Amino acid sequence: MADTNLALEALAASGLEHEVTRHGMVRSLAEAAEARGVEPADIIKTMVVRRGEDDHLLVLVPGDRTISWPKLRALLGVNRLSMPDADAAFEVTGFRRGTITPFGTKQPLPVVADERVLGRRVSIGAGDHGVAATVDGHALTQHLSATVADVTDPEQPG
Repeated sequence: MADTNLALEALAASGLEHEVTRHGMVRSLAEAAEARGVEPADIIKTMVVRRGEDDHLLVLVPGDRTISWPKLRALLGVNRLSMPDADAAFEVTGFRRGTITPFGTKQPLPVVADERVLGRRVSIGAGDHGVAATVDGHALTQHLSATVADVTDPEQPG
């Protein structure tokens, strides 16, 4: 793991109070939560969503939840959304899947945060595998000028 990366540099420059956690490779949400010292619901996944040609946004999703496409489409006032493939997500953000974060993306992207991010400390990816930052969810959404709404459903056991 590198000592720093674009995400960590952007996070440091943000002025947000945060704690960086570094851990080895994890194979599940539960392992990641244990390594970071948080509950699975407090891990925030950053998902890239394609709204249209060259029109992407980031959606912050609690670890125990999944995007509700009908809720997200209604919030954004669109009929169609999709998830770009791994290469397209990298092209937009500069981060590989599993390392995507709203900090240090190639270009500023609008952010939608599920309302469950508020009111607690959350752990969000920080640009490399095994690197995360724990931050206050409310401060995170404010800093990112995120639209906050109910845009997720509980993850279905797989």
